[in-house]
Amino acid sequence: MADFPFRSAVELASEIKAKRIGCRELLELYLTRVERYNPQLNAIIATDIAGARERADAADAALAKGESWGPLHGVPMTVKESYDIVGLPTTWGAPEFKDFKPERNAIAVDRFLRAGAVIFGKTNVPYMLGDFQSYNVIYGTTNNPWDVKRSPGGSSGGAAAALAAGLTGLEAGSDIGSSLRNPAHYCGIYAHKPTFGVICTEGHRSPGRVSVADISAIGPLARSAADLEVAMAVMAGPDATDGAAWRIELPKAKQERLADFRVAVLLEVPHAPVDRSVQDAIQSVADALAKAGAAVSDRARPAIDTAEVDQLFRGLLGAAMAGRQRDDIFKQNLDKARALAADDMSPAARSLRAATMAHRDWIVGNEKRHQMRLKWAEFFRNYDVLLCPPVATPAQPHNHEGEPFSRSIPINGKQVSVGDQLFWAGYAGLFYLPASAAPAGQSPEGLPVGVQIIGGQYRDLTCIRLARLLEREYRGFVPPPGYAAS
Repeated sequence: MADFPFRSAVELASEIKAKRIGCRELLELYLTRVERYNPQLNAIIATDIAGARERADAADAALAKGESWGPLHGVPMTVKESYDIVGLPTTWGAPEFKDFKPERNAIAVDRFLRAGAVIFGKTNVPYMLGDFQSYNVIYGTTNNPWDVKRSPGGSSGGAAAALAAGLTGLEAGSDIGSSLRNPAHYCGIYAHKPTFGVICTEGHRSPGRVSVADISAIGPLARSAADLEVAMAVMAGPDATDGAAWRIELPKAKQERLADFRVAVLLEVPHAPVDRSVQDAIQSVADALAKAGAAVSDRARPAIDTAEVDQLFRGLLGAAMAGRQRDDIFKQNLDKARALAADDMSPAARSLRAATMAHRDWIVGNEKRHQMRLKWAEFFRNYDVLLCPPVATPAQPHNHEGEPFSRSIPINGKQVSVGDQLFWAGYAGLFYLPASAAPAGQSPEGLPVGVQIIGGQYRDLTCIRLARLLEREYRGFVPPPGYAAS
């Protein structure tokens, strides 16, 4: 069982079905690792061990009678803290919600349970899911298993750290500004941000809210691309109300080999610089694809101005996240925004304007978004995917000073605003497009580097198919040193 903790969820389910390991036995293996490694990572911050043991025992009993609960029968997993689970707190890392406990599970949680998973805990997040790091005053700071002095990313940082360290079998996170893709890149795992609306987000909304937030999506993180496909099949679909009239049937991927893909590659844009180590790793992926016979272009782009995309995404992202603000905080931000000088284009000023955007300004921005969506659709008539960075650098050292987007990071020897890398989140997210993050290599310092695989709307399975083929023929998940299986 030496390698069990780092196996994919698909492999774990197969081992359980073949009765080479029991559901309770596998759960205890992970719980032992949580006890050993989680104190130094602080990735898993809430658990229901008694409930998980009871469910694992029931899963073993069902299997003994020849029953199967689904494709994840008996697989232990955790979910991001922001998902509602009865009996566990849902705080979004916010002190004002520290005592909130939901009365029912998120729809996605119930779907994982119906698929047979054994959910034993929750993983850490930043305050209101609004950072490229994962820390808050309730649960503290989560560390990256590749280097505990660095962040695992955010906002699904606890999820990514737990998977990379072999503390759980599968994870569910969310993404509005690269919150799935960024942690996957930082920790060397896989993640998939679905096409907007493909997975119902009910039960993954800040306490008290029921409406769907613009741009935001929920999706899986895993140690294998195959797990992404299984998890997507489990999670996808509308709620009961919409489900009375429509269902999701994602188009299957047509490509069987790397040579079947038509690939565009974008490594950097002037307004969103990317560290050379990230560019080099993605270029190596592109070179491997070309060598395998894929049609690869480093010039093909959708016919839209990337600088305009950047500004539009920052505005609509800020507007989307404004709904998470308390009324008193919004009023304070509104007063601050009104006091700004007209020529103040600092990151803080732009953030304030976005968070207090007038409705008519949102409508104008939304119209621009949909015009650009048509350009993306035209682009995907000739290309299957576009490869680009998930974020600008490998994992960064912890930095909790000031507001998230007032900070800077070093890129190719220069200090650059953290917010500049938001472009790589918005290039897919603003236009509702699916995007997978997959391991691409390592930096000279030995830190993971990922590649973002953007596909056409509803072509989620095409993104995942390329990630699966790259996993098989180029590079897959590599465990971080120091977390040997036991």
